[in-house]
Amino acid sequence: MADLTMWLEATGALAGAGGLGYAKVRAPRVYWSLVGLPVTWGRFTITYRSTMDVCGLTVQPSRLRALIARNVARREVLPVPPKVRRVRGTSTGLRVTLRLPAGLEPADLMAASERLRHAWGVHSVTIAETKPGYVELRMTGYDVLRRVRLPRGARPDGLAVPVALREDGTAFVRDYRKVPMALTLGANNSGKSVYQRNLIKGLARLPVALVGIDCKRGVEQKAYASRLSALATTPDDAASLLDVLVAEMESRFDLLSSRGASDVWELPEALRPVPVVVLVDEVAELFLISSKKDEERRERIVTALIRLAQMARAVGIYLEVCGQRFGSELGRGATMLRAQLTGRVVHRVNDKQTAEMGLADVAPDAVMAAGLIPAERPGTAVAADSSGGWAKIRTPHTSRDEVVAVCREFAHLVPDLPALEPFRPHVPAVVPAPGVSLVKPLPVTD
Repeated sequence: MADLTMWLEATGALAGAGGLGYAKVRAPRVYWSLVGLPVTWGRFTITYRSTMDVCGLTVQPSRLRALIARNVARREVLPVPPKVRRVRGTSTGLRVTLRLPAGLEPADLMAASERLRHAWGVHSVTIAETKPGYVELRMTGYDVLRRVRLPRGARPDGLAVPVALREDGTAFVRDYRKVPMALTLGANNSGKSVYQRNLIKGLARLPVALVGIDCKRGVEQKAYASRLSALATTPDDAASLLDVLVAEMESRFDLLSSRGASDVWELPEALRPVPVVVLVDEVAELFLISSKKDEERRERIVTALIRLAQMARAVGIYLEVCGQRFGSELGRGATMLRAQLTGRVVHRVNDKQTAEMGLADVAPDAVMAAGLIPAERPGTAVAADSSGGWAKIRTPHTSRDEVVAVCREFAHLVPDLPALEPFRPHVPAVVPAPGVSLVKPLPVTD
């Protein structure tokens, strides 16, 4: 009997260990909640002071504190680490709110993030400043970008669209009120198109006008025609469409001037013009010319894009520019336009120079990270803006059919903009699959 009991206990222990091993690979959230979170929390609690000390994240105490420690408490005077204000576990990691002592700044913790990651045995550590003097230490227990799943509460709202997952487990939100103009770069099969699909899928649900410029004869954006207010599929059409957008911008400035407002969000809702998001696919096609007669068209396009990028934010017109490479070799105006596109998303690139074009002027530290994105992880990118902050993100895979279905569902949100009506794309009829009828059968009655 004793042998049977021992055998059952050993079998149960092995099964439990095997189950945890399986969960660690196939269900990392479950494993983290059951094992990873308690272990990491305990390790953090026990080793916090010594880890901060060896990482150089402590400061000498004030004279008053040192005097009290020596003469009143009769104990050794120790360096002061950031004070832990709150520790909170999540389904992907651990969140720790710290109060920084005088002499430390968030950049000090950012510089030591790799050392903290190894000390506490987590996948990544990122630092976010919450308010002056306070930072949040975001520890991720496992590789959340391996299988991307956006948080449940991530929904399009206002002009903010969640399009990807950050390395710390939070949603990367494309907020046009905060970052009105953006540039997305990446090589073939790096995930640019999927990123744009997620963006269109989110924008289609919002009361905005979507304008597409796809000079690959519309092979990508024509499928979303039911939700587009305008679409240009050739450089000549793009030049005419951009001229119309510049004229729309100027008319909106006249409206603001007459009402004494500085941007459209100061106007009453009844008078506020609808926001317009311009999606440019493969921007290099707008810059390249094949003959001398194309130079005039190119100048029109470049001038219009630069004017929109410089001034259109105030009137609710936003640019989303995509391309494989966007540098000075495209000719005059390329560098000037790029400087106005403050939001940057760089996917896997073929050379270091492309990564530098996208990130060096806004977040130099992110250039190396962009160059290390593996080819077997499409959709992974480095996102940065003019604040200098950056994060590694990955876009969830979204099929073209999913986006087309959402565009058709919200086709009634296409606003009435008479100026764009000549460029309104033709919506193709839905062709049923063989053997499938679009006519609903009549109900059978007795």
